[in-house]
Amino acid sequence: MREHLLALLITGIFVYLLTPIARSLAIRFGAVATIRSRDVHKEVTPRWGGIAIWLAIILGILIASQLKLLSKAFLQDQQIRGICIAATVICLLGVIDDKWGLDAITKLAGQTLAAAILVNFGVQLLWLPLNGVTMLPTSLGQLVTILIILVTINAVNFIDGLDGLAAGIVAIAAGSFFAFAYLLSVVYNFDRAGAPSLLTAIMLGACLGFLPHNFYPARIFMGDSGSMLLGLLLGVAAITLTGQIDANAIASQNLAPTLVPLLLPFAVLAIPLIDLLLAIIRRTRAGRSPFAPDMGHLHHRLLARGHSQRSATFMMYLWTLLVAAPVSASAFISWRINLLLSLALFVPILVLTLKPIKPQAALK
Repeated sequence: MREHLLALLITGIFVYLLTPIARSLAIRFGAVATIRSRDVHKEVTPRWGGIAIWLAIILGILIASQLKLLSKAFLQDQQIRGICIAATVICLLGVIDDKWGLDAITKLAGQTLAAAILVNFGVQLLWLPLNGVTMLPTSLGQLVTILIILVTINAVNFIDGLDGLAAGIVAIAAGSFFAFAYLLSVVYNFDRAGAPSLLTAIMLGACLGFLPHNFYPARIFMGDSGSMLLGLLLGVAAITLTGQIDANAIASQNLAPTLVPLLLPFAVLAIPLIDLLLAIIRRTRAGRSPFAPDMGHLHHRLLARGHSQRSATFMMYLWTLLVAAPVSASAFISWRINLLLSLALFVPILVLTLKPIKPQAALK
């Protein structure tokens, strides 16, 4: 745990110190978010926060690989290289999009390339915990891996609409992943859980280091360079946690239902995934591209109910935590206690969400 916290702290400090530099570069080269009708920010804001996040994560991985205990967490040197290369590709794609704007097809092609790089370096699902362990044919495992990466990239990208929202939700997701993977790795000696526990600790540090610059009122946005990068890394954590750990071994120790490793990635990303699904349905019904921007996201609806930006962001945090925490905790506490705790939290969160507040003038 000490070295995990060290990796988290180092990455967080790197991000915190590098973000002002990224902000200056964004201003210098004109990579800024102008004010559009569908935006909620009121001032021109620099992007490219993802550059600081990317560099800090790469440095965090390289430093962690040299630490005595954490060096054992990496599955293979080849996979480390694949993660770093794919992260660089997706960040570069976002940097270009933040500056010049890319069409949806080009972005999807770039995302697919990054996912294919991961697969080529051995980051892929080997099996699924369905009716025991179902071994996946190589081609099917590669296809499912790419699809999971694409979904997580776009889920995080879609949720990045309020100051601090994407960074906070990814921090909660990474924290939930870390708690589950760390206990499997350290307490119950599942060696293959070490890589996702390390990766999510580094991601958590990156998000916490970025939030002071990004929380309302934000001085910089992470941009697509950051949101797509974090989405890709969450996908990697999900794959290495779900598809490379023997689910039968977990069940044999009565740690969790066999499906928990499969459900956890979707639980921690439930809110972004719901938002993504609703956006696709909404836009398709309107005869528009699923990637066409609009003001129908969940955070837009909270603002329309009268929540301030900070309040809306906080509510999204709570809903993410409400869904993610019980699934992660189900491996280590009884379902009855888990259910009672979830219900005890659900009611006040629902009341806070629906509480009528005078609409903001800006949204009238």
